[in-house]
Amino acid sequence: MFAVIQKHDGYSGLSEGPVIEDAALYLENADIAVPVPAAGQVLIRLRAAAVNPSDLHFIKGEYGQPRRKGAPAGFEGCGDVVEAGKGAEGLLGKRVAFVVAQGGSGAWAEFALTDAAHCIPLHPDITDEDGAAQIVNPMTAMAMVDLAAAEGDSFVISAASSQLGKLMIGLARDKGLNAIALVRRAGTRAPLAALGAAEVLDVTTPDFAETFAAVSRRLKPRVFLDAVSDPVSETVFTRMPNNARWVSYGKLGKNPPCLSEMGQLIFMGKRIEGFWLTRWMSQTPPEVQARVVQQVQARFADGRWKTDISARIKLPELVEKLAAASRIPDGKIIITP
Repeated sequence: MFAVIQKHDGYSGLSEGPVIEDAALYLENADIAVPVPAAGQVLIRLRAAAVNPSDLHFIKGEYGQPRRKGAPAGFEGCGDVVEAGKGAEGLLGKRVAFVVAQGGSGAWAEFALTDAAHCIPLHPDITDEDGAAQIVNPMTAMAMVDLAAAEGDSFVISAASSQLGKLMIGLARDKGLNAIALVRRAGTRAPLAALGAAEVLDVTTPDFAETFAAVSRRLKPRVFLDAVSDPVSETVFTRMPNNARWVSYGKLGKNPPCLSEMGQLIFMGKRIEGFWLTRWMSQTPPEVQARVVQQVQARFADGRWKTDISARIKLPELVEKLAAASRIPDGKIIITP
């Protein structure tokens, strides 16, 4: 089969953020054997795959999982189950959204291999492109907004103009929550307000710290859902009220934060923690996951959620075109065979 494979093993030791100048530094085209599913696994003929920031971190050796030289890259996609190992036969012939389990074979190939437990049969009204981005962002949005809702009626979102940020803002609106959206470009403010953000603040403005502090005093957000994790994040966190939680789920920023007010952790009961969807899926009861999956698919099927697409790339052209496409803001890159 044709596949886009990784050129390196392990980690790079760098932390440069999900920006690439030349994908050929990390990836190459190859013809490799079609993987064979073991017990509990399925082989999926690819219809479409998505590119997430985690994919870009991963191919550069900056992600929490080590690279495997010669293995296809790509964490998430949509396709048809064409072979199934023992115990996974119930998915045979079904169109599924999937994420690739550790030890599987990535989505940037004609065929992907993953655990049956990492697949979700798709509603017929969901397009392949929405199906390709059905798990990582939507499931994360549902899980993290539920986390925020348990702490109060207001929360903060960084990188709010991203695909995931938009999903969370729409969900917050439907739940009657106040989403405080942080952006880095003035042109994104009006669209996010139209989606239902209670406040949209540009972190690049000179008076951002004072403006956010005033909003924080008024709305009292208890949770900060942070995809950036840079010095601005620390500015936000230190201006949130007692018992605030800083939940980092990404590192889009090139420069890490500096914790300048450690006393807030001691005397104000604040917490810093991480969120990883894979861990959430492994720790969340199946009946809760099933409810979340049903809600996610219903939102895409009826049009409340959609995947904003910034670029479409054919798989054989991915190495050549990925770098330029990754610099297009506020949309998802979709790969097709």
